[in-house]
Amino acid sequence: EPVSRFNGALWLALGVLGAGLVLAAVVQVSVGLSPLRALRTALARVRGGEMPRLAGDFPVEVAPLVEEFNTVLAHNADVVERARTHAGNLAHALKTPLSVLANAAQAKEQQDPELARLVLEQIGVARRQVDYHLARAQAAAAATRVPGAKTVLVPVVEGLVRVMQRIHAQREVAITVHPWPAALAFRGEAQDLQEMLGNLLDNACKWAALRVEISAHTDGATLTLFLDDDGPGLDVQQRNTVMRRGVRADEQVPGSGLGLAIVDDLARLYGGRVALLDSPQGGLRAALTLPAVA
Repeated sequence: EPVSRFNGALWLALGVLGAGLVLAAVVQVSVGLSPLRALRTALARVRGGEMPRLAGDFPVEVAPLVEEFNTVLAHNADVVERARTHAGNLAHALKTPLSVLANAAQAKEQQDPELARLVLEQIGVARRQVDYHLARAQAAAAATRVPGAKTVLVPVVEGLVRVMQRIHAQREVAITVHPWPAALAFRGEAQDLQEMLGNLLDNACKWAALRVEISAHTDGATLTLFLDDDGPGLDVQQRNTVMRRGVRADEQVPGSGLGLAIVDDLARLYGGRVALLDSPQGGLRAALTLPAVA
């Protein structure tokens, strides 16, 4: 009987000791890995556009990794900015001699009109190529930007609407912006969003009869902006054609035919897309899908 009581007490003590050891191991692992969980959370916030770099209190064991990662982010941003600057400098350097050649051709137009026409035509082609490849270089740079870039839609759209109302004031086109959540944001830089939306909105205003409507929808991971006009619209074949670089739907309407191609390139580099559809207003609908900040 004493031996039985001793064994019972021993097993109880060993059970309590085992449970305590398991609990201690769980607590130790949980506490020990908490800096890594904090690092994962910070990385998710950087990727989601909430922060431009890793920030927070990390232990000395993790701090060197955080510093190296922030250094890589800063270097990446610097490389991208230099690339955009070089592309801009190259474009401006080419535009000056092209302008000189155009002026010289116009001066000689009366002496040799055929040669002047040919030179001016080729200069126009060269200018369009410069404009397109400059925008393409900027678009390519956008794809390698710091992941923390974030642009709220409302101020960008409101600014573009004010600009377009001034540009197309003579046509008296009414631009309506349907409400969406004020915090809805694009995971990218403001100037790229302005480039894409500006081209689409300008096209809508050029072709609209009386009104243009802008609306937005999001599923959390992506956002889609809809630009609808009540103009003549385009059939399916024309939609595929105007998406190609340098193609214009109507030569009577000012433009270079590069806008939609640039929008398509920018959207694709951000993992999005642009589609031309039938509008509920009877004209054309441009649907621009881009990554959203959750």
